[in-house]
Amino acid sequence: MDYGLYSLLTLLYNIRMDTQPFFSVIVPTFNRAHFLHKCLDSVIGQSYKNFEIVIVDDGSTDGTEELISSLRDKRIRYLYQENCGVAAARNKALGSASGDHIAFLDSDDWWTTDKLKKTVEYIHGFPKIKVFHTEEVWHKCGRPLMQRPKHKKPTGFVYTSALALCCISISTAVIHKNILDEIGLFDESFEACEDYDLWLRITNRYEVKLIPEALTLKDGGRPDQLSSNVWGLDRFRIKALEKMLSSGTLSREKYDLTLLELNKKCSIFAAGSKKRGKNDDMSYYLRLSEKYTRPSGPQL
Repeated sequence: MDYGLYSLLTLLYNIRMDTQPFFSVIVPTFNRAHFLHKCLDSVIGQSYKNFEIVIVDDGSTDGTEELISSLRDKRIRYLYQENCGVAAARNKALGSASGDHIAFLDSDDWWTTDKLKKTVEYIHGFPKIKVFHTEEVWHKCGRPLMQRPKHKKPTGFVYTSALALCCISISTAVIHKNILDEIGLFDESFEACEDYDLWLRITNRYEVKLIPEALTLKDGGRPDQLSSNVWGLDRFRIKALEKMLSSGTLSREKYDLTLLELNKKCSIFAAGSKKRGKNDDMSYYLRLSEKYTRPSGPQL
């Protein structure tokens, strides 16, 4: 990378800082004032300064607005909505974002000081790439948690990796805003796994670049998290896979891989439903997995 050129570009972007931020940092939140301060401090303290923070409060009742008002940073914009879910909150923020690049950060996660600076370096170093993500460090109940091999972050054309699990963590990700003009916003009909749905749509079309540094940190294993409070998360992953199969955008190879993953998830979910005595659910998901067996998919 030509770091002289990078320095010049950074200077130019900083000069236009008052008119257009380079990054819009999207932070949805709901009753997480006790985590939000740490989250926002990690953004405000970034070594790279040309950003705005768009916070959407999804109906909090815990003093979130007062906390944000106390920060008194001109780069913060606070929006409130009645509780509609995280997908709707992110979409509301995206509707008012003015940066060319969108950086997502959930309100119980935080960044290292150089997260945005490193991302800018990669954006300038790989101008054809529009999707970036980083390694991350997980914590559970405040202690670092070892990640399994299946959680290794992918780079390149990663649609196959995205099928099995949500391989791009939302708080690690930065995308160019015009991607959303093509593939659409978060699907607000998803109660959960809305990010899995988004990444399937994005990785089907776009290459992803991994920044191989742990620049994002997150704390999990808490009862207040969405994944702990929504029954049957695979229901939403199956819904996302159905959307892809019906989209008409998949190559034959991707169609067949998507169908294979749908069959796998339907079989697992049907078996779990049977164990719980949910025979109607079992029958539904077994039938659903047969719906797409013919035709084998379009040739694109």
